[in-house]
Amino acid sequence: MKTGIMQPYFFPYLGYFQLINFCDQFVLGDDLQYIQRGWVNRNRILMNGKDVLISVPIKKCSYLTLINEVSISDDYLNFRKKLLGQLNGAYGKAPFYKDVIGMLEQALSPDSELLSDLLIKQLKLVCDFLEISTELIKSSQIPKDNELKAEKRVIDINKILNSDHYINPIGGTELYSRENFEKEGLKLNFLKTKTVVYNQNIPNFISNLSIIDVMMFNDKEEIKKMLNEFELI
Repeated sequence: MKTGIMQPYFFPYLGYFQLINFCDQFVLGDDLQYIQRGWVNRNRILMNGKDVLISVPIKKCSYLTLINEVSISDDYLNFRKKLLGQLNGAYGKAPFYKDVIGMLEQALSPDSELLSDLLIKQLKLVCDFLEISTELIKSSQIPKDNELKAEKRVIDINKILNSDHYINPIGGTELYSRENFEKEGLKLNFLKTKTVVYNQNIPNFISNLSIIDVMMFNDKEEIKKMLNEFELI
């Protein structure tokens, strides 16, 4: 049973969905600390040949706030309207705009005031759109020891979920020890996304944009191939 764990992000890049797709179960770390000016509620899209930051507005919170305690701004619906307008301007002529925009409109419609609910809804809808069937589990719903941190927390979650193989993004190579995982009966690997290039109708390709960009310029079958463009280390 392969398991991955990541914070929920706002329409994250292709590598995030490669990790979800490769795993049998994927834990969304909604009860992890919200990082100010991080990527939880921000991402980049392509506009006029340049990468542009898009950011979900949130209510002011302390640096100790958990992701599932963060609320979206009272002005969120105006942000949604503006963002949909930006997406139309940026991608209205992209080959798969009409196939994608309806799903994005639904994904951007909030069901509550919580940022985590919005992010998880978006991730589920994108997975459904790309026909990714991996089970998504909210970390806050797992009966784990919340006093544990870092590697010990990850091992604890894997054991509770009866996982035998933990997959982490390549950036975690300095954080986790294969020896420590093996002592707990767990295999540890790191997923490294290969360079994936597609036609963005601009002279110089801009990499690692939001999955929105990938979906606008590629059909589902091509994206499914991209989901397998990684190395396991």
